[in-house]
Amino acid sequence: MRRHVVALAAALVLAVGFAGQAWAEEEAPHPPHQKWSFNGVFGTYDRAALQRGFQVYKEVCAACHAVKHLYYRDLAELGYGEDSIKGIAAQVQVTDGPNDQGEMFQRPGRPSDPMARPFANDQAARAANNGALPPDLSLITKAREGGSDYIYALLTGFKDAPQGVKLNPNMYYNEYFAGHQIAMPPPLNADQVKYADGTPSTVQQMAHDAVTFLSWAAEPNLEQRHRIGFKVILFLLIATGVFYAGKRKIWSRIEH
Repeated sequence: MRRHVVALAAALVLAVGFAGQAWAEEEAPHPPHQKWSFNGVFGTYDRAALQRGFQVYKEVCAACHAVKHLYYRDLAELGYGEDSIKGIAAQVQVTDGPNDQGEMFQRPGRPSDPMARPFANDQAARAANNGALPPDLSLITKAREGGSDYIYALLTGFKDAPQGVKLNPNMYYNEYFAGHQIAMPPPLNADQVKYADGTPSTVQQMAHDAVTFLSWAAEPNLEQRHRIGFKVILFLLIATGVFYAGKRKIWSRIEH
């Protein structure tokens, strides 16, 4: 009886060991750290990178992914002028109404409209993507562990599957995605967009710009928060000096 118990325990240990090894193989590597202008106490958004990132989103990502928390008027924070924002918004058709006849109608977008969504609802999104639901990107850099570094690694992590790895139908190999099989095809290709400022549109550059834009979308008040934080720290330092000087003056009159 004891031998059977020992054999069973050994089998369980081996099974757990092999399962742990398989799980480790499926685990994605930690995304490498990237240099972001908005990191750190004094971090700010690079306006040129933001505009390039919005271009990448509009020309590439917007075909599948929405940014439902953004309005066209928010593009003013990226450095776009009023006329440019009106022109960008007018490129899409928005359902409005009802009119005097009680019917809904289509009209050009306005700066006060939310950014257009690629699909009418989640079911339509799944039907167009083999059952996979493209996530909303408004808060994606906050919703994923690793933040901006992870999204950049995901965009640049598409590779041919290693020998012996069998991909499921309609799946693609990504080095940094958990399990390494992702339903999203590689979204970026070299020279896919033409930047107005002449910046070379490499995959790495487009990914970096797109992530900068998405980081701003997730935290558009970051610069204001940094400015307020700096003022608070400066106030506390000055107040500490004033209180210390007052303490020295008061206690200097008392003999010890």
